[in-house]
Amino acid sequence: MEKLPEFSLKRFYWKDYLIIALGTFMYALGVTQFIMPHHFVMGGLTGAAVLFNYAFGLPVSLMVFTMNALLLLASFKVLGLEFLVKTIVGVGMLSAFIGMFESFQWQPIMTEEPLMAGLIGAIVAGSGVGLVMSVNGSSGGTDIVVLIINKYRNITPGRTMLFVDLVIVSSSFLIFRSVETIVFGIIIIAVMATSVDWVLNGIRQSVQFFIFSSRYEEIATQINLQLHRGCTVLDGVGWYSQRPQKVLLVMAKRTESTSIFRLVKQIDSNAFISQSNVVGVYGQGFDRMK
Repeated sequence: MEKLPEFSLKRFYWKDYLIIALGTFMYALGVTQFIMPHHFVMGGLTGAAVLFNYAFGLPVSLMVFTMNALLLLASFKVLGLEFLVKTIVGVGMLSAFIGMFESFQWQPIMTEEPLMAGLIGAIVAGSGVGLVMSVNGSSGGTDIVVLIINKYRNITPGRTMLFVDLVIVSSSFLIFRSVETIVFGIIIIAVMATSVDWVLNGIRQSVQFFIFSSRYEEIATQINLQLHRGCTVLDGVGWYSQRPQKVLLVMAKRTESTSIFRLVKQIDSNAFISQSNVVGVYGQGFDRMK
């Protein structure tokens, strides 16, 4: 695959931080407005901060910010400067959003359906974590531990998060002396872990196109210019006609599929296109090889 232009990489720099802001906002919303009002427990460093809040009344935002300080040093050595910067931004935004929601004196949501409120909160919070991880960022806490493990072991972030969080949720027994609380906590972290993997798999899902067209040069050029995706031209032979045929190979994100179909149709409505899902695409413009 040919190398993409440099400007296509810089284009998403600020987009990454906007996604981190959205993800941390969703995380803070799910935790403070759906989970905490019903005294559910959850995993992660935020879950530990929530337990401290239940036990001692300490502000969750302050605990999240304080406990993340030591983990930031570990993330720099293992995951690099870029991850450290995004983690600092993520921790700062998460602390700010949690502090903002804590300052609001809102009534608990869905008081008659606490478990449903907890599940909604878990979906919202887990989706937020998935968004942050999708741009190689972190909201701090066990996210850092999860990504360090994922760097060296081929285990999905959601599954790793589930194992780590079980320990934190189980420790809630020391405060509530209730097995039921632990069961509800396990349900919440399972839903959060599933939401994390669902968001990551959805965002990172890639597709592979084979495009057969006599106007392949024009199609390849427009894919480069309009979609900023690389194309590879392959030599083929139509066995029925015994004529040489150029084939375009294009790797793209699933969200770009509609744009590629529209572009090809505008140039050559008689083009033959094959699309297939691929398990993983690694390299510039896609996931990083570990």
